[in-house]
Amino acid sequence: MEENITEVKVRYQETDQMGVVYHANYLVWFEIGRTSLIEQLGFHYHEMEEVGVVSPVIDASIQFKRPVRYGQVAKVRTWIEEYDGLKVTYGYEIQDGEGHLAVSGWTKHVCVKKDTFRPISIRKTFPDWHEAYMKAKK
Repeated sequence: MEENITEVKVRYQETDQMGVVYHANYLVWFEIGRTSLIEQLGFHYHEMEEVGVVSPVIDASIQFKRPVRYGQVAKVRTWIEEYDGLKVTYGYEIQDGEGHLAVSGWTKHVCVKKDTFRPISIRKTFPDWHEAYMKAKK
């Protein structure tokens, strides 16, 4: 299984009145980790978009274990949990600045034609991505 570790310095605007990272920001950090993993595998989202394909989130889950606070450097660990040639599920763990598990979760994606939102097969449309995902998945 291939994984990516991306560091995110917690900015003040990402925190709420309690001084901890606002819950919706963790989904943004998931995207940062996912994009970094894809780049680590040698690809870029814009390559898909250039041929009229996008990859929306179709399902997501997030579990909060402990807060991450302003000034800390969080680590986002990302991997491919499941992949079947059509759908891909990315797994995530976020550690707080002290190295404790703070958040875990996953997002599920499918590739679709941008103009119709009809699903496409990654296996057929992007064979290089397919091969890389098959090698990298858990």
